[in-house]
Amino acid sequence: MTRKQRRLILIGGSLGVLAIAAVLVLSALKDSIVFFNSPTDIAEKKLSPGTRIRIGGLVKNGSLTRGENLNIRFEVTDGAHDIPVRYQGIVPDLFREGQGVVADGTISPDGSVVADTVLAKHDERYMPKEVVDSLKKSGRWQEGADGANAEAMRGVAAGAAPVSGGKPQ
Repeated sequence: MTRKQRRLILIGGSLGVLAIAAVLVLSALKDSIVFFNSPTDIAEKKLSPGTRIRIGGLVKNGSLTRGENLNIRFEVTDGAHDIPVRYQGIVPDLFREGQGVVADGTISPDGSVVADTVLAKHDERYMPKEVVDSLKKSGRWQEGADGANAEAMRGVAAGAAPVSGGKPQ
């Protein structure tokens, strides 16, 4: 075997090992690559109790109840399925029925989500891209009158400097 053949075998073997490692990593992360799961995704997956999950959608109208000790119950919907969520703590000021929400927590034995973090959209025109895509997929998304402003707000949320009159603020 010549020196060139040994080098080609070594390079080919290294590429094969690298490809196998990439496939193993991607298959292990396939469920956690998504930023959040919609209620339909959670209903279809039939997740076991105790599983960590991030759920996103709209707070269902008429589902928000506030109890003692900052206990809050609400349902997250994507139009097709509703998932009950329980949370204890202070919610963001913009949290209310009909608004976009993302909640981190675990699945309880009754199928609801016990959230330890609740995030609401930061502005009347902004909603996370993943939530918009999920709502469009379910047919509940309504386009706003000013798409350019929505894109600008997405840029601000992503860390771009807001501008006013062409000058940074």
